[in-house]
Amino acid sequence: MRITLRVILSLFVVISLIVFLFTLIQVHQEKERMTVDLERRASILGEGLKESVEPLFARGQVQRLQTLVDKFGNRERLAGVGIYDGQERLVTATARLAPVLKDAPPLVGSVMGSGLEEGVFLSLGGKEMYLYGLPLIQEEKAAGAMVLVYETKQIRDRVALIWEHNFIRLLVSALFISLTTLLVIRWSMVHPIARMAEWMKTLRTEKGDVPLPPPPGRVFEPLAREATRMVKSISEARSAAEQEARLRRKAESLWTPARLREHVRNQLEGRPLLVVSNREPYVHERRGKKIECLVPASGLVTALEPILQACGGTWVAHGSGDADREVVDEQDKVRVPPDDPQYLLKRVWLTKEEEEGYYYGFSNEGLWPLCHISHTRPTFRAEDWSRYETVNLKFAGAALAEVEGGREPWILVQDYHFALFPRMIKEKRPDARVALFWHIPWPNPESFGICPWQREILQGMLGADLIGFHVQFHCNNFLETVDRALESRIDWENFTVERDNHLTQVKPFPISIAAPFPSPRLRPLNGGLKKGLLRELGVRGEFLGVGVDRIDYTKGLRERFLGIERFLEKYPAYQGLFTFVELGAPSRTHIKEYRDLLAQVESEADRINWRFQAKEWKPIVFLKRHHSHGEIAPYYEAADLCLVTSLHDGMNLVAKEFIAAKADESGVLILSQFTGAARELKDALIVNPYDTEQLAEAIRAGLEMDPAEKRARMQRMREDVKERNVYRWAGDLISSLGQIRRSPVLPPGGRASPGGSGPEPLPRG
Repeated sequence: MRITLRVILSLFVVISLIVFLFTLIQVHQEKERMTVDLERRASILGEGLKESVEPLFARGQVQRLQTLVDKFGNRERLAGVGIYDGQERLVTATARLAPVLKDAPPLVGSVMGSGLEEGVFLSLGGKEMYLYGLPLIQEEKAAGAMVLVYETKQIRDRVALIWEHNFIRLLVSALFISLTTLLVIRWSMVHPIARMAEWMKTLRTEKGDVPLPPPPGRVFEPLAREATRMVKSISEARSAAEQEARLRRKAESLWTPARLREHVRNQLEGRPLLVVSNREPYVHERRGKKIECLVPASGLVTALEPILQACGGTWVAHGSGDADREVVDEQDKVRVPPDDPQYLLKRVWLTKEEEEGYYYGFSNEGLWPLCHISHTRPTFRAEDWSRYETVNLKFAGAALAEVEGGREPWILVQDYHFALFPRMIKEKRPDARVALFWHIPWPNPESFGICPWQREILQGMLGADLIGFHVQFHCNNFLETVDRALESRIDWENFTVERDNHLTQVKPFPISIAAPFPSPRLRPLNGGLKKGLLRELGVRGEFLGVGVDRIDYTKGLRERFLGIERFLEKYPAYQGLFTFVELGAPSRTHIKEYRDLLAQVESEADRINWRFQAKEWKPIVFLKRHHSHGEIAPYYEAADLCLVTSLHDGMNLVAKEFIAAKADESGVLILSQFTGAARELKDALIVNPYDTEQLAEAIRAGLEMDPAEKRARMQRMREDVKERNVYRWAGDLISSLGQIRRSPVLPPGGRASPGGSGPEPLPRG
């Protein structure tokens, strides 16, 4: 209330000052206007009277002058007339003015001296009067003066009226403005603040799972957003603490951001932490005159970003956005995330030639198809390899600059783009602890032997202290490849490789997503969400399937669409009821194979739609663009099933994201047997994506599955994803890196194989 009174009082003072200034200006202008009008009338009257006065004045006929003066002295607004001789003595005057005009006013001398007419305001007898003087000419010189005296009451009344009207206008304006301000403050400030306070109090004290929307109001929208984030963080922390307490009672433990942060802090003991990857977690793009910060579609970003947010550190990545250079400092760094900065992003700049050879060429036309064994022939060019080496060296230089002066830095290198990076770092900083995580599969030795530079790649990778893959099967393949290609000592019991007096451990680390999941009360109500999404897409239906992928030949999109087509053939009752939405992000369109794939997938979707679609329904909706996590989440939540049909995938986090989004424990996951996730998510419907009949049957089974069974399967998978979350993945990776022995000595009796003479590897799987 005090704030409201201060605001209204301040407005009243400001309005009063404005009105006062404008009134002064208006009074001055009105007074000038009336003075000019009075002067004009006095001049006209004086000129007419002067013609009669001058002859009488020259002949000295005072009596007749008196009669004339008395006659004109009775005119409206004219108070009287006075006539003076050359010595400024009063000759005659209107009777009532004679006493005050006896002493000649200064105007008389001024008029006779200049010979010109003149007007002035003067106080006579205690009243303000307007005096207008005219010279009386004899023999071409002033021999006297005539003064016309006017009342100024009309001017005073007019000025007083202006002040009075403006004062009333001030009161009315102040009243309406104050009332309007009061209402605006109450509606736009007081009421929203009260609602926000009540909302925050309820979220702070609420124990149930009732969802509460944030308070409305655009004025406080930024504050509401920050309050939402704060309350959400508090709620998640409380939820994590409650979960931790429950697990402690059960002698179990759940990995949370707080636990990971503490774990990494204990492991690092003040040492610098770096993450190195090709793809950056935030891209700055120019949209018109504004710069937008986007999160790229990437499983690597999905997995690693929560770790840096929890632990801090520096992420070194390729700056690929067209506005990336505009937001970094002089050291090419920017703090991220933009809304709540938690760590540093250091950008490395690549030339078009470097990007062409290192990324599009060797990495994605060579290593990517080589490792995925997905019926696409890898292409290896010497110039691509040269640029791959150059870019690895450039990133190594950037990383070394970041850790300069720091003791025993910990560097987490990500993926196949940086196979040479670990050895480059170790040659300059032997004290650094380097972990390389390979996010894609590792093929069998025969397949990898296609690469002309396999020895250089393996030597570069073995510069790391720790090499991680998603599953044990890929670890086996890697060690077999090393065994065949390089002279080294391999310990098959401990899965270590010793080469050039350096020990490297190889272990599986199944990657995951952030968990625990948000508290149910922070989720929006999803009633009618499915119908709303379908309505936005312009289709009607009862069942919704969803797929979320980069458009890549390893994702099995064509096989997925063929399975949907076969399902609709076998079970025509679902025609008009089942719609599948593919959220496809175009990827690597610079490469011909990807452009051709995009055209093939679009063509296949169009063919199937043309075959089955009806007036308000079609079986496949292909949304070909990048989608944010916020745009994808409603589809996950509303979908009856999610199809993941990868032909070969290291893990596939889409499967886990779908599970995490199903807080109502509904929905079915149909998962390719060729994904790493299939080894963990046993309650998904596991399929061979090449088997069209099996895929069609899985769709039918998923739609017709008993709700209780759906719920039981989803509950088990959610518990598995929650327990094996990305914080646990990072904790295991950091723990393993911290346990690496500094002196590479094989244990007594350990089985080792120099070169290619080692024992049989552990069983795959």
